[in-house]
Amino acid sequence: MTPMTTEGENPRTPAPPAGSARRALVGRLSWGLADQAASSVSNFVVGIYVARSLGVTAFGVFSLAWVTYGVVLNVSRGLATDPLVVRFSGVPDASWRGAVARSTGTALGVGGALGTACLVAGLGLGGRVGPAFAALGVMLPGLLLQDAWRFSFFAAGAGRKAFVNDVVWGVALVPAMVVAARAGSVAAFVLAWGASATVAAGYGYVQSGIRPRMAQAREWLREQRDLGYRYLVENVSLSGASQLRAYGLGAIIGVAAVGAVRGAELLMGPFLAVLMGLSLVTVPEAARVLRQAPHRLGKFCLLLGGGQAAAALVWGSALLLVPGRFGEMVLGDVWHSASQLIVPITFSVAGAGLGTGAAAGLRALGAARRSLRCQLFASACYVSGGLGGAAAAGTVGSAWGVAAATISGSAVWWLQLRSALRERHRNLVPEVRTS
Repeated sequence: MTPMTTEGENPRTPAPPAGSARRALVGRLSWGLADQAASSVSNFVVGIYVARSLGVTAFGVFSLAWVTYGVVLNVSRGLATDPLVVRFSGVPDASWRGAVARSTGTALGVGGALGTACLVAGLGLGGRVGPAFAALGVMLPGLLLQDAWRFSFFAAGAGRKAFVNDVVWGVALVPAMVVAARAGSVAAFVLAWGASATVAAGYGYVQSGIRPRMAQAREWLREQRDLGYRYLVENVSLSGASQLRAYGLGAIIGVAAVGAVRGAELLMGPFLAVLMGLSLVTVPEAARVLRQAPHRLGKFCLLLGGGQAAAALVWGSALLLVPGRFGEMVLGDVWHSASQLIVPITFSVAGAGLGTGAAAGLRALGAARRSLRCQLFASACYVSGGLGGAAAAGTVGSAWGVAAATISGSAVWWLQLRSALRERHRNLVPEVRTS
């Protein structure tokens, strides 16, 4: 009888020699960091340019479009690329190519459907916010397809291709930003950002030679429904919580508060680039650890989460030493309000970094039910802490509320990972019976 496996888990495969496995791991992590550095530099430049060019209120409008994109992106990842990474990392090429065709087709379909809804909503809203949302709706298919290529390449262990794709995005962004600056509107910057991503999405097809199969999206959703729909709810609860907090801040305090929070997040940008770069490869690597040396999974996740938390605290401490004149040079008028949020934002990011280690372990185990419960709890705390803090003490209170919520959520992630590892161990150890 074969041993029982945890939901969604791949069977164990022989481990390669320790030296070559370590070198391969370092190589994949390095490409993940390089890729996210390229992506984050592009996002950072766009954010800084909008903040300096249009002021804190217009930057708040841009930030509302940004967090909305984050929600849609997480819908696409939950349905399309998260199941791909969990189930098709390190598989034979033929299996990977077929899965990528269906997965990228699903991402493109999500972009088309939700992009249309966003366009209609934007046209109906009008005012300052409406044109930005309409522009986002037009650009969503290209944005989501470009992201799907990145995760597809990392699932295959080809992080270099993901890096090159993001570099193409960054290069295409330069002339697009020049045109947007002449228009001088938030919608123009959203269009420039999305159009350059669409160029990179087209290049992803050249790199892979795989044509996205939108007609097979329904087949993909059916095949991956045991993971995909749970990951959808999990991801949307995460990004939806950020969106609710942003909308709530705008309603309670004003749109300028949204810009201040986004400005503080930009100050954490270089570290967040590291955090997000690692997130591209942590689940595939945790899945490999589970297949090759399952007893090391807990230690791997602890080192991963603890290292990220420590690095966040170091970066935040360094930000406190930045002279005000330099901060104003970078963020313009946004600096004064954003600098007041450095300490709570640092604790928030440290808590998130600690939790990602446990989240990677739960994803590798395919424990979608447990990870969903964790994310729903964390998202509820995030919204209640962010908006409750805003009502009690303004923008700074909201930042501290989010910090407390993130640390509490991280504790729940680790408790669930410990339970999942114990459950897996019980299932693998044959029951001893006495007569």
